Amino acid sequence: MFLTLLLQASGGKEFTQLLFPVAIAVVVYFFMIRPQQKRAADAKAFRQSLTKGSRIVTIGGLHGLVVDLTEDTVVVEVDRGTKLRFDRSAIAREVGNKTNSSTENVATT
Repeated sequence: MFLTLLLQASGGKEFTQLLFPVAIAVVVYFFMIRPQQKRAADAKAFRQSLTKGSRIVTIGGLHGLVVDLTEDTVVVEVDRGTKLRFDRSAIAREVGNKTNSSTENVATT
C-alpha cells in the first residue's frame, strides 16, 4: 500500500515537472517566434509588391525612386541621373507622398 502511494505521488510530480517546460515553450512560441515569422512574411510580401515609381527607403536610410525591377534587384534613382542597384532585401519601407500643410498654406498665400 505504501509503495502504491509512493508511485502515485511520484507520477504526479513528474507530470508537473514536464508541464512547466512545455508551458514555457508554448509561451515562447506565441510571444516570440510566431510574431517574428509574421513580420518576415509581411516584409517579403512588401518587397514583392514593389512597383516602378515607388518612393522607398533602404535599410541604410537612402531615399530614392524605383526605376527598374528584376526578380532579385531594384534600381533606385537617388538624384537626377544617379542610379544605384540594390537587392530587394535591402528595401526597408515605402515612403508615401506626405505633404506638409504649413508649406501648402505658405505657398498659396
